[in-house]
Amino acid sequence: MCGTSPAGTIPARDPLREVRVSLTVRDGRFAATLDRGDYYQTSYLIKKGTDGTLRAHGIEWFRDRLGELLGWDRTATDAIRSWDDVKLLEVTRGRLDRWYQKGLLCIGDAAHIMSPIGGVGVNLAVQDAVAAARLLAGPLRESAVTSRDLARVQKRRRLPTAFTQKSQLAEHEMLLRPGLDGTLRADRLPVPLRAVQHVPALRSVAGYLGGIGIRPERAPEFARR
Repeated sequence: MCGTSPAGTIPARDPLREVRVSLTVRDGRFAATLDRGDYYQTSYLIKKGTDGTLRAHGIEWFRDRLGELLGWDRTATDAIRSWDDVKLLEVTRGRLDRWYQKGLLCIGDAAHIMSPIGGVGVNLAVQDAVAAARLLAGPLRESAVTSRDLARVQKRRRLPTAFTQKSQLAEHEMLLRPGLDGTLRADRLPVPLRAVQHVPALRSVAGYLGGIGIRPERAPEFARR
């Protein structure tokens, strides 16, 4: 479930002004808030299939629940005027067995549906496009693109896609599921999370894998200015 709140309605002392993204987990409630500059975009995570139950409550109930979790007063939560301001995003994950056929190549979301975890879907989509441009530029110039050429793009991008989806699944099981079950505790975080917290080098590695991936793509020389 996602909603927005104008940044100006949140007190300047709010810690959300000090970071770009903030995660809040308590008592089976889980929210992620992103600072968009002039407003905050908030994702309120729920278990699959429970949207209708939550919406059966009045919007006042949701405002109070969100405000209590994030420490926001009514000047912030009143920006959520009705349930129409709260959109449901169904999270799923998957990829095509075959990304191409004669005259067609699927990349990005058309080839692999990513979870919003880490916000890496756009990274993969751009990298797919760069790889496709590099591998297909020559055949396109000669008007002779074959299925074998298209298969080279899938072969190039299949491993990083599978790796990222596996990583997202691990994050879901390690962080999101226990957060929603109410079993995630700050003093008993899973070992990988504790290691990332305490070892700076691991934070760098995690950031690189999340932001760049295991097979970064670079534009060919002819496409660079």
